[in-house]
Amino acid sequence: MQLDDLYRRVIMDHYKKPRNRGTFDSDAVTIELNNPTCGDRISLQLMVEDNKVVDARFTGEGCSISMSSASMMTDAVKGRTLEEAIEMAERFSSMVKGENVTFDEYEDIEALSGVCKFPARIKCATLAWNALRKGIEEPTK
Repeated sequence: MQLDDLYRRVIMDHYKKPRNRGTFDSDAVTIELNNPTCGDRISLQLMVEDNKVVDARFTGEGCSISMSSASMMTDAVKGRTLEEAIEMAERFSSMVKGENVTFDEYEDIEALSGVCKFPARIKCATLAWNALRKGIEEPTK
């Protein structure tokens, strides 16, 4: 099996069986973003306590890239400090722009590294991560 096939399978697994899809009943930081060029939209909710992302969930609609990226991101940031989550978002942004970046803490994310070959899809891949960044930098409930 080639690496591209493996990556495609990881992306489709997260798309078909998204992790952390849903909403919280309690107060959570909520961020809503959309990508007007393709119609992807996300509503991200973060439970933050003591400078840590305790839990994260999302709802939305979009292509397999945007929704699988949201699934991976919500899994990857749980238990991370806000600083660690921002740092992951920055590394993710670098990775989808073609830089050689690894995610030892959550390797599924690397399946989206091929997005750099399709510049129009970078906004799809970064939508959830941009919502994360906005939620941490400009929290609203």
